[in-house]
Formats: sequence, C-alpha cells, structure tokens
Amino acid sequence: MSLKNDNSFNELSIEKIDKRLDEICSKDSEKEFYKKLESSGFSRRDFLKWTSFITAALMLPPAFESRVARAAAIKERVPIIWLHMAECTGCTESFLRTQEPSIASLIFDHVSLTYHDTLMMASGKRVEEHLENAVKKYEGKYICVVEGAIPTKDNGIYLTIGSKGETGLSRVKRITAKAKYNLAFGTCSAFGGVQAARPNPTGAKGVHDAIGIEIVNVPGCPPSSTNMVGTLLHILLFDKIPPLDMFRRPLWAYGSRIHDYCERRAHFDAGEFVEEWGDEGAKKGWCLYKMGCKGPLTYNNCPRYRFNQGTNWPIGAGHGCIGCSESDFWDNMAPFEEPNDKAGIRIPGGKGVEATSDEIGTVAAGVTAAAIGIHAAGSVIRAKSSKTNEKESK
Repeated sequence: MSLKNDNSFNELSIEKIDKRLDEICSKDSEKEFYKKLESSGFSRRDFLKWTSFITAALMLPPAFESRVARAAAIKERVPIIWLHMAECTGCTESFLRTQEPSIASLIFDHVSLTYHDTLMMASGKRVEEHLENAVKKYEGKYICVVEGAIPTKDNGIYLTIGSKGETGLSRVKRITAKAKYNLAFGTCSAFGGVQAARPNPTGAKGVHDAIGIEIVNVPGCPPSSTNMVGTLLHILLFDKIPPLDMFRRPLWAYGSRIHDYCERRAHFDAGEFVEEWGDEGAKKGWCLYKMGCKGPLTYNNCPRYRFNQGTNWPIGAGHGCIGCSESDFWDNMAPFEEPNDKAGIRIPGGKGVEATSDEIGTVAAGVTAAAIGIHAAGSVIRAKSSKTNEKESK
C-alpha cells in the first residue's frame, strides 16, 4: 500500500462508496448491529449522533453521515488482529474501560476484533492456534494493530511471547507482512514510547523504525478512541489510508496543534499565566504554558474531542500537555512541569500559526522546538508591557 499524502477521496463518487459498502455489508448484519446497540442501552438516535460526530471529525461532508453509519454497522468487515508488545496496555485500557460500553468499544469488541492479546479469555497453545488460523484465514485482508514498542537489541530477546517463546520482533514482522493495512496504536508502537527513553537498554523502537514497514501511526499516551475509530472507518469507507503527515499520522487528527484549539488560548494571548500550582491564575483557568505545557509544540485534536466520551482532557483538568503524541516526547519534552525555557526548549520565529505540521515537525525533530505564533507572542509582550507601565505609573 502507498502511504503518500493523497486527498483523492474527494474524487471518489458517492456511487462508488455505496457500491463498496453494498459489497461488504448486508441488511442482516446492520439489523444485528442495531440489536447489539439497543441491548447495550444505545438508541438508533444515539448511534446517528455518534456517526455525525465521527463524520465531522474526519472532515467529511454531511452527505457521508449515512455512509459512515453503514460502515460502522458492518459485521463482516475487515478483521482486526491486535498485537501487544512492550507497553503497559494503557491504550487498550483507556479505549475499552468506560463506565458503560461506548459505541466505539462495541464496534471493536463485539463486531470486528478477531484477535486481541489481552482481551481473550483463552491462553497458551489455544490462543497461539487461534492467531495462526486467523492469519491464514484472512491473509491479505486483515488490519494489524500493534500496541507497544519493539525491543530490537540482541535480535529482540528482551520480549518473548507465547508458548513458543517467539520474540516480539519476529511476531510483528511475521503478522504485519500478511496484513492489508498496519496501524500503530499509541506512542509506544508509533515512536518507541517510554521504553525507548535514554539510555534505551533494550533497543526499543516504534514499528516503522524496528522493521521498516509502511504503517499508519495513531500516537498518544494514550490516544483517543476518536482517532482510532476514525482512522479505521476511513479505511472501511475508502479502502485506503487517510492523508498522513511526515510522522505517518492522519492529518485529520494530527493536523493542528493543541495550542490552536485550547480552551486556555485566550489567556495565553492576554498574557495571563499560571505562575505556580494552586495560585489564583490556576483557579481562574489561566494558561499553563509557564508550568511546562507543551501544547504549542504538540499536534493532536485533544481539545476538540477530549477523552472518556468527551468528558475532559489533561489541560481541562488543570495539568499542562506533556506532548505525548510527539516523537521522543519522554526525552525531548522533559521536564514536564517546568517552564519551557528552563527545559531548554526554544520557540523559533517563522510562520507561527500558519506553519504546517510537517514544517513544525521538521524543526521539532531537529531542535525540539515549534513556533507558537508571532501574533500571540506579540500580544503576550504587549500585555506584559501594559502591566509594567501600570506599576510604574503607580
């Protein structure tokens, strides 16, 4: 498959999309899916609201809402084989552990999840046989989702899996080679995660760096279910991966900075910052940049869609962004709770908010920096100058 940035889905006619959905969807499967929703406490209206939300998140026109709904209701969809490598299982936990089952978790857990290392009740040889049978049965048709970094030092001996003691490196090479599409879910599988932090004794790497395959990265520690489900629904609708940035992240989800849509952005522009934890600024919800927030350096849609079914997100809860969807954030963004200037992070000039994620990414990859926005920085300076003049006048 090709991972080049390609907006050709705009050229696909509605008729072609409908024809594809007709080929992989049946009325019986749709009816069965709606029954599952209702038994879990969701009405058809709830489901249609959710599909409208996902359609908007994918930046598709309203005409696609009914198509997204059909794609989500497909029972015999592209099977998913979900592998776990070196990680904490936090991505799966975050995705599936809600007070009540979410529509997203129902789609994965009850509809298309063919194999999942940590959610299966069976163990040992029985699971190994199931995995091999699934790979053989769906060869060239399944989506392989990888969660976790790949230890590569000494031929990967620092991670062995299953009754045969296969290395994670070997398993990922073998399973991804027969997949139609490969997705790295979470920062560990995308970029190596905390396991790859210096000095990285196991040689942990993201999937692409470990085995060189083409892959779609859906980073975050953890990523939101919106980004995962949206990416999969795009593949189901168009039978192709969405346009990607230079770090192989879907642009629809990672094309804007946290800073650009942050609910505290107005306070940044006004020069109103939290100076220490628990101060008056913190109580008033002022900007957390001086407390080490990495929102200006981080590309993700957290402010728009949040976590736990849209309940909240870290900055909303009072803690700065730690840049967890960026490569090497565990080294480059640290320390997480100190002003960025003390952390050795510098904000260059340039295009500011007009820069693309690729342009910012190029800078960030080399010098661990990103542009904040000249007009915003200017407003901060003006605000400080105004406060200084007020003090002098007194």
